[in-house]
Amino acid sequence: MAATTAGARFSFSPVIRCCAATPAPADKLKLNPVQLPTRRLFAVSSQQVSTSAGEVVSFPLPAQGEGIGTESLDATATANQGKEDEQIDNPYAAAVRTPQEAMQLGKTVKDYFVEAKGLIQSTASDGGGHHPHWISPAEDGCGSPTADSPLFLYLPGIDGVGLGLIRQHHNLCKLFNVSCLHIPAKDRTSLRGLVQLVEKTVRAEYGRSPRRPIYICGESLGACIALAVAARNPGIDLVLILANPGTSFEKSQLQSLMPLLDLLPDNFHLNVPIMLGLMTGDPVKTFMDNLVRGLPLPQATGGLTVDVLAMSSHLSILSEILPKETLLWKLQLLETASSYANARLRAVKAQILILSSGKDQLLPSNEESQRLRAALPKSVIRTFDDNGHFLFLEDGVDLVTTLKGSLFYRRRKHRDFVTDYIPPTPLEFKNIDAKYRELEVATSPVMFSTLQDGTIVKGLSGIPSEGPVLIVGYHMLLGVELSPMVTRILKERNILVRGIAHPMMFSRVKEGRMPPLSSFDDFRVMGAVPVSGPVLFKLLSSRAHVLLYPGGMREACHRKGEEYQLHWPEQSEFVRMAARFGAKIVPFGVVGEDDYGEVVFDYEDQMKIPFFRYIIESTTEEIPQVRTDAGGELALQGVHFPVFRPKLPGRFYYLFGKPIETQGREEELSKDREKANEVYMEVKQEVYNCIDYLKEKRESDPYRNVVARMAYQAIHGLDAPVPTFEL
Repeated sequence: MAATTAGARFSFSPVIRCCAATPAPADKLKLNPVQLPTRRLFAVSSQQVSTSAGEVVSFPLPAQGEGIGTESLDATATANQGKEDEQIDNPYAAAVRTPQEAMQLGKTVKDYFVEAKGLIQSTASDGGGHHPHWISPAEDGCGSPTADSPLFLYLPGIDGVGLGLIRQHHNLCKLFNVSCLHIPAKDRTSLRGLVQLVEKTVRAEYGRSPRRPIYICGESLGACIALAVAARNPGIDLVLILANPGTSFEKSQLQSLMPLLDLLPDNFHLNVPIMLGLMTGDPVKTFMDNLVRGLPLPQATGGLTVDVLAMSSHLSILSEILPKETLLWKLQLLETASSYANARLRAVKAQILILSSGKDQLLPSNEESQRLRAALPKSVIRTFDDNGHFLFLEDGVDLVTTLKGSLFYRRRKHRDFVTDYIPPTPLEFKNIDAKYRELEVATSPVMFSTLQDGTIVKGLSGIPSEGPVLIVGYHMLLGVELSPMVTRILKERNILVRGIAHPMMFSRVKEGRMPPLSSFDDFRVMGAVPVSGPVLFKLLSSRAHVLLYPGGMREACHRKGEEYQLHWPEQSEFVRMAARFGAKIVPFGVVGEDDYGEVVFDYEDQMKIPFFRYIIESTTEEIPQVRTDAGGELALQGVHFPVFRPKLPGRFYYLFGKPIETQGREEELSKDREKANEVYMEVKQEVYNCIDYLKEKRESDPYRNVVARMAYQAIHGLDAPVPTFEL
């Protein structure tokens, strides 16, 4: 078991887990009593697409004309296309925070109170301001949605202000037409009235764009209203986001609070300790975690101090948002809404994303999310273990990233893995990259590439900048080569590679031993797509860079003594597909797995033991199968974890071979299987050549051993590039 744990620590490939600041002024909020805000149109800046592990199967070629058009998803500016050796601005390589990231992270709890005060004052001066109405966030520099962006309705919790997404507006407004419901403190609209108001808006939008989904995001009370609207409109394509839904009211402490409020004085308002506990989950734990991480005391207490000061200086606003009589009314409204929604769960046909906080002090959100998941077949859960009730106001919570990772963003009835994909922001990429920093440090990857004239150079300048490009290579044990390669390509070349991945990352046949789908959210944010012919067709037609592992899971979970052996299918379909679009094929090899582990208990060993055989067979039944028409060992896609004996980490070496051109041979290779097979064998042999070259050259690397690298970095710094062998 120790060997298994040690190997899993440095996992990145999906096969491992299965084989194993300035507040905006009040006038920035446009008050629209019932009407939706005017749509704003803009041209989306495209970005290159992104990566994860994957495998390919034999598939029929789509007919000519199928799939999408030839519009590019390439993030490299047109002026830089083809200039492969020219340095270009790359936000993913920036060591410091970009202005966009600073703006994205700029909002705080203080901004919530400041803008709430301005909104309350604006509402009070409005003749119709005592009734619920929609407000539209408008922030400087937050961008605008596209012409076909879906409508996004936010329904607040018991506060009713409608600013619960204030820290999310910057990103949301780029993808959606956002409207937030504001319920004034003195308003006493019934549940029926609120449901009808939202329903009227939903039906009006559906009448304008019947083929476009409508998003409804609700917190606690708002989540109950969202469920009610969905139950009453099963024929409308709704996507619900339920954050700590109030459907668990009967099991919560809130129910016991209602009779207590009658005994409290009229000038009662929530105090700072109560609000801090509700809004930050467990502030003491956060403080202690920061100290353990080695942060200085002022920095460790910084966030906590800001929240305390913000709340203590805005107690008067709290009393305006939730005076005693309003709080009592909202709790009664929540009780009614919870009962109404629970009685109609079976009528809900919407796609649902349930967000639950592990430190929710108001509602038993974790338990409730499991209950709703069982009652709502089209629902999935994402859990935030260390967050409190007011999820969207907390640090580290990005709703857009969650939507990307859970594949909940789409512009039509069915999600398209190519046209609906939104590349990661630099901040999203840096957060993901940081999770695998240990692997980068432990293996000090060295990467080489081959220019068109055959010259091998250090770095990645040999990878073509302009797509379509199909990168094809060897999958090391447990796919650990994936993270360093993908991140380096993005940071050095500003190219995001779309990875063809096993479908187990995207769906399950049934629940069981497999890790939850949320385990693969980072891969989906980085652009992983399920293996299929039509998806590969669309990616290449959009001039993307695509990563393909023909050996797939069989190669990544290889047997004892099979290091650096390719397990590719006999069919040459990926060559024919690449040729259809004149794509360049870049073969690559990678070595280093024999320096970090040795397989000691493989698939064949495990299948001989009844207990392990049962585990493999039952786990395999949980996931969609690929290569069902293949024969021999490639048809054996049993899900298992090869146990290996860890070694003192060596070093990873990558070599990208000379790009193989298919342009000008489109008709020949797409129609003549024999010619396509010749290119296929050429690609396969070049992968072997790259592996052999690296195995030979690494013998002369004085820093192949981790001890030598640690000594070098101790002198020159942890981030200093470690030298390697001479070319």
